[in-house]
Amino acid sequence: MSTISRIAVLDIGKTNAKVLVLDCATGAELSVRRRPNRVLSGPLYPHYDIEALWAFFREALAALYAETGFDAISITTHGASGVLLDAEGGLVLPVLDYEHTYSAEIRAAYAALRPPFAETFSPALSGGLNLGAQIHYQKTAFADAFARVRTILTYPQYWAFRLTGIVANEVTSLGCHTDLWQPATGNFSSLVDRLGIREKMAPVRSAFDALGPVLPALAAELGLEAPVPVYCGIHDSNASLLPHLVGRDAPFAVVSTGTWVISFGVGGDLQHLDPARDTLANVDAYGRAVPSSRFMGGREFEMLAAELGPYPADEMRPALAEAVRDGVMLLPNVAEGSGPFPGRARTWLNAEGCDTRLRWAAATLYLALMTEACLDLIGADGPALVEGPFAANPAYLATLSALLAARGDRPVLALSGSTGTAHGAALLAGTRPAQEPADPVRPLAVEGLEAYRSTWRARLT
Repeated sequence: MSTISRIAVLDIGKTNAKVLVLDCATGAELSVRRRPNRVLSGPLYPHYDIEALWAFFREALAALYAETGFDAISITTHGASGVLLDAEGGLVLPVLDYEHTYSAEIRAAYAALRPPFAETFSPALSGGLNLGAQIHYQKTAFADAFARVRTILTYPQYWAFRLTGIVANEVTSLGCHTDLWQPATGNFSSLVDRLGIREKMAPVRSAFDALGPVLPALAAELGLEAPVPVYCGIHDSNASLLPHLVGRDAPFAVVSTGTWVISFGVGGDLQHLDPARDTLANVDAYGRAVPSSRFMGGREFEMLAAELGPYPADEMRPALAEAVRDGVMLLPNVAEGSGPFPGRARTWLNAEGCDTRLRWAAATLYLALMTEACLDLIGADGPALVEGPFAANPAYLATLSALLAARGDRPVLALSGSTGTAHGAALLAGTRPAQEPADPVRPLAVEGLEAYRSTWRARLT
């Protein structure tokens, strides 16, 4: 078996898709291609532009192979997505956007079917964030089409199928609040039989499995000079978690930031999770349940940027002190429908007449406070490792560091690199974990921050 020295990673986030090549010895990013992950409004319902993504992947892989070369391909994607294939391997229905909401009648019918939280550790979420709800909707609303379904795949494994022709499912995506999996037992939940889909679910394979080489015709199109194995793939937040499970002792937390801010409490237990507050069990690449919580922090940042204008990073430190002093606050939720404080709509306090700089400071405090609340809900302890876009935001990091430092020896570490998800996916094929900084983030030194936190929390009780 040849040694893998460079690996190409298909990384599909909810907002953007990218293909990059990593050096297996160092974890260094050698080259990357990006494009927006576009949602089409119809027909039938909002769905991902699968064929545009496929064209992008083929073009990017061909260009990157010519530029840097690679010996293997791995895949990571956002969760809450599944693919329905017919007997020929084509799409029976478009790949549904998980933010699409269904009629009250369909939602009520699904609520009567879904298993209890104690079985799946999957809370009832909005729209199609429970993959089981998507499948129920598609089966109910498009019964004639659904009758042609022969195979159901989780989303990373669909792209592995496009590359290799081999169908599989995998536990990090099945265990990602789908209602379809029992994290404690490592088996499908009772919902699979209630929906009548057990025989349609592709075999469950390990994320670490090399499913097969790139199909011959595709390999010729890409210009591949030797067989290139394709690894099964992994859910993106669990990809971010994976490098830290290698060589780090529990307890610790990982805060994976992107469209979602997802916190993992490694070493925690499942007994105190509150399904009403968007806590759940994820399943790691080794099949183990991990208490988790989340809010849509990246999407909220984008929404605020559209309203407030560019983020004034250079002015944040003094602005944070002013916002704390004057009690300028943003209360949840900017993006409604998920998170630790459900059912609330955003509220600004003491913000009348404030300039953009102070509103952004309050928003930064809000994002850090929401992250802290998520970590509290899963009983996280030890260091908090922040990866993804928020790891490049010094004001957010310093604020979170100060909040956690007030509650014990809980340093914040900012993980460098453009994407922890890609490094985790590459680890499936044997790359080394990305380098971590040696020094923790210096806590924000602002008088009155603890009182500000207490007031913010009190407003939410």
